[in-house]
Amino acid sequence: MLPIDRTIVPDVIRVQKLLTLTRDATVSAAARLMAERQVGAVLVVEGGRLLGIFTERDVVARCVAPGRDSAATTLGEVMTPDPDTLRPGDSVRSALELMSLHKYRHLPVVDGQRLVGIVSIRDLYNSVMDQLEADILLLAQGLIHG
Repeated sequence: MLPIDRTIVPDVIRVQKLLTLTRDATVSAAARLMAERQVGAVLVVEGGRLLGIFTERDVVARCVAPGRDSAATTLGEVMTPDPDTLRPGDSVRSALELMSLHKYRHLPVVDGQRLVGIVSIRDLYNSVMDQLEADILLLAQGLIHG
């Protein structure tokens, strides 16, 4: 299997504990949680439905740079609403193409209306590298055993 033919679920993500907040949460609360969990994005949800995504880039471009008060600014004010998403069966290739085209580093994964997970560029990189290593081992074994 080529690395780029791998699918988002289960090849890239299997089980995730998602970091989600409501649109009423503050930027400072989101930033603290993102730092604690060492993640670069939080999904903004309401009733289990994805409303938006809030990323490290949003902290800088939509809050800090314009001089907003992070303790008074809500995610609903500065999140990216209705973000592009991936489906569980989408390929790593399509995810990488979408991320490259729009300069994303995180994409939510949804199955219909159900939130499944989130994929980062790091997740995709690790998936491709894992598959490449496996392919190299198979090739080496083939050469050795002839």
